[in-house]
Amino acid sequence: MQSQCRMELRQLLHFVAVAEEESFTRAAQCSNIVQSALSTSIRQLEEELGAKLFVRNTRKVRLTAVGRAFLEKANIALEALRQGKELVADIRSLRRGKLALGTVQSLPSFIDLPALLENFHDQHPDIEVRLCQGSASHLIEKIRSREIELVILPVEAAHPDLSSQMICCDPLVLACAMEHHLAEMDKVTLKELSGESFIDFEPTYGTRELVDHAFADARLERRVAFEVSDLNTLLELVARGLGVALIPQAVALARKNSIAHVQLADVEICWELAAAYNGGIASDDVLDAAPAAFLGLLMQQGAGHRGEEETPELVKVAVPHAVDAA
Repeated sequence: MQSQCRMELRQLLHFVAVAEEESFTRAAQCSNIVQSALSTSIRQLEEELGAKLFVRNTRKVRLTAVGRAFLEKANIALEALRQGKELVADIRSLRRGKLALGTVQSLPSFIDLPALLENFHDQHPDIEVRLCQGSASHLIEKIRSREIELVILPVEAAHPDLSSQMICCDPLVLACAMEHHLAEMDKVTLKELSGESFIDFEPTYGTRELVDHAFADARLERRVAFEVSDLNTLLELVARGLGVALIPQAVALARKNSIAHVQLADVEICWELAAAYNGGIASDDVLDAAPAAFLGLLMQQGAGHRGEEETPELVKVAVPHAVDAA
C-alpha cells in the first residue's frame, strides 16, 4: 500500500531556494528563516522522497542527479500554483470568469435584461456570459444540477432549498382589447371574469400558475381559449380581441396604446420575481463574484418595483404553492 504523501509547499520553496543559491546560508536568508529550520525542512523532504537531493561540502551545495530531476518538477508545480493563485485573484476581482444565468421567458418590462447585460459587460468585459431561458421548472432543474448559477423566476416557483432575493413586485391587472365590453370599467372582480375566454401561458410558464391559484382559491372556474409560451404573442392576441388576460401592470402600461387594462376589485395578485441560487444558512455554498455582481445590478434595477429603497437581506423563499422540480 502506497504511503500518504506529506510533502508541503514550504518544503518545495526551500528546496528550490537552496538549489538556486547553492548555499543553505544564502537560501535561509532569502527565505527569511533560520538556517537550522531550512536544513530540517530539506532533510524531511529527502526522507519523504527516500533520496538525497543535495551533495554537501564545506564550500558548496550541489544537486544530485535525483535533485536535478526533482527540481524540474518542483518548478512546474510551483508555477502551476502561482498560476492558480493568479487565476483565483482574477476571478474574485472579476478580471475573468463566467456567468451562467437563467431567466423565465416573459420578464416584465421594468426588468430590462439587455440593458442589464450591457451594463454588466461594460463593467466586466472579460466575463463570459451564458444565458438560458425557459420555464421555471426547467430553470430550477438546471440550477439544482449546477448548470447555471443564478436564476430569475417567479417567487412562487422558487424551491425552498434555494436562497432567494425578491427583485420586484407588480400587481396583475385585466388586459383586454380597446373595444372589449370591460375596457371602460374602473375595476372588475374575478367572478365577473370567470365567464370570459382567457389567453394565458402554458402551465409552468409566466404568470399561469399565479392566476390558476387565484381562481382556485376563489372557487371559480375559467376557460383558457389560447395557450401561448411568450408574452408578445399573448399581448397581440389580447389586442385582437381573441380573449382577455391577467398580466403585470407594468406590462399593460407599456402597451397602453394597443390594449386596455382594468384593476382587480376583490383580490390582489402580485407578480413577484426573485433571483435564486444554491446556498443558504444550512449550506456552505457562496455566490461567486460574477453572479454576485450581476445580482447587485439586478436588485438596483428592480428597486423601484419592490416598494422599498434598500436591497433586502437574503431570505429563504417558502410559499404555499412552491414547485418541486426534483
